[in-house]
Amino acid sequence: MAADSTISRPTTTIGAGPAAGAARRDPAPWRIATPPTECDLPAAEAFCRDVARRHYENFTVATRLVPPRLRQHLANVYAFARWSDDLADEAADPETAAADLAEWRRGLEECFAGRPTHPVFVALSDTVRSAGLTIEPFADLLDAFEEDRRFDAAGTLVRYPDRESLVGYCRRSANPVGRIVLALEGCRDATLVAMSDSICTALQLVNFWQDVRRDRLAGRVYLPQADMQRHGVTAATLDGPKASVQLASLLRDEVAWARGLFAAGDPLPSLAPPALRPAIAMFLAGGRAVADAIERAGFDTLSRRPTVGRWTKLRLAALAWWRLRVCRAPAVSAPHGTAR
Repeated sequence: MAADSTISRPTTTIGAGPAAGAARRDPAPWRIATPPTECDLPAAEAFCRDVARRHYENFTVATRLVPPRLRQHLANVYAFARWSDDLADEAADPETAAADLAEWRRGLEECFAGRPTHPVFVALSDTVRSAGLTIEPFADLLDAFEEDRRFDAAGTLVRYPDRESLVGYCRRSANPVGRIVLALEGCRDATLVAMSDSICTALQLVNFWQDVRRDRLAGRVYLPQADMQRHGVTAATLDGPKASVQLASLLRDEVAWARGLFAAGDPLPSLAPPALRPAIAMFLAGGRAVADAIERAGFDTLSRRPTVGRWTKLRLAALAWWRLRVCRAPAVSAPHGTAR
């Protein structure tokens, strides 16, 4: 199926949005790969692979841990999520972001109706048909990005009053990706989905704690307000050159919270559909490695951003592959309906 040549490009101004300047993360996908104006399925898939390959090293490593039949589908899902996120973050202003996200949501609805109008949706429509995916997790992701846009428009700095409300955001911004990945193998068991949700929420949280300075420079604070108050931390504290004793104490507690969520998802790499187990194990280990890096930095994510080195990522990927392909999984029966 060919893409509609009338689809508009994002009306964004690179470097002008809330994540501009020092807070920039990665280039928007339309800057690193040129979307074909008219394309068939092979061209659309090639574009999604290009976005995934150039944009996110962890994703590239993880896709090597799944069978070839799943790699294109993962690239299609990633391209959708990346494009959606950057429509919110790279817009010149919140009003432009609102218009772009609304147009993108219409494109998603057309995709699920079998009428894709953008190369990402041309590729994604094949994934939707092949795996029998539903629109809800994709729409949830757009809801989260729209939530960010509304906060930006209102000039809200500290975004969430408590942990419960921040977890609510993660349910829309992070957990849908895990649910989509499980659904690629027909896994919709509630117990396994809950484990995936715990891992995805924890991954989102450690990314927040890793990026305290970047988010602050972008006008965003994801630390729960109640936790900040309990530790005597204000938004102004985040403007310092290094973490204060109070901020380090706060981040110690937040990292411990994320570690508890990782622990709740521990059984998933042994119970998920076999094709997904190595990649899930790598992301779980990678999230813990980020938590470890924050701890090694003394919970100071202001003076520098703690990261996990490339060789560590490759070592974790190799370990995930070895443990889950060579070692026998625990003698536990997977819940009914976990795989096609």
